[in-house]
Amino acid sequence: MIAFDGEARQSNRLQDMAENTTLDRIDFEIVRLLQNDARLSNKEIAARVGLAPSTCLGRVRRLTGERVLRGFHAEAEPRALGIGLQALLFVRLARHSRRQVEAFRAHALSLRETVALYHVGGRHDFLVHLAVRDADHLRDIALEGFTTRREVAHLETHLLFERISKPELPQWVAPASRARASLPRDVTRRSGVGRGARARARVEP
Repeated sequence: MIAFDGEARQSNRLQDMAENTTLDRIDFEIVRLLQNDARLSNKEIAARVGLAPSTCLGRVRRLTGERVLRGFHAEAEPRALGIGLQALLFVRLARHSRRQVEAFRAHALSLRETVALYHVGGRHDFLVHLAVRDADHLRDIALEGFTTRREVAHLETHLLFERISKPELPQWVAPASRARASLPRDVTRRSGVGRGARARARVEP
């Protein structure tokens, strides 16, 4: 798989973001709390990290403005929406040209059935996560939505029996030292957010 100029620019932008965004222990704790439960009020977050509510709100706004916190969403029950089957489509393109990559990306994201799209390296070029009603729906979208595309050379369909995702992204950078209030000793422990929490924050990896 080759790299494209657009991807290189995005990689450079993310590297610049990582270099210019300095997070301390309190910032990381706020991010962790919101990843587990985005429904927490500012007052609750402030109490857990040991800050005044106004100071805590300022931090959350800064983390959002710097795109560390990319958004907040609710996780829905698929069956309640009529989704009875999910699958992963492994797609190999006929050519690794910018035009074909961008055309396939735009097409895949335009489909209602597409839940997520991954541009990958290796034997395949894209991994598409689909959510459909049933096996007939999956067959139809695979045939009509993908195999008929000129840029698609090969397609493999794999059924999803179970999908489990962790609410937290791993933290691979050390907190910055700042002359600010530090975390209370008891805050360094997990705060015990219930597993049933469905509202979560999206974080910039």
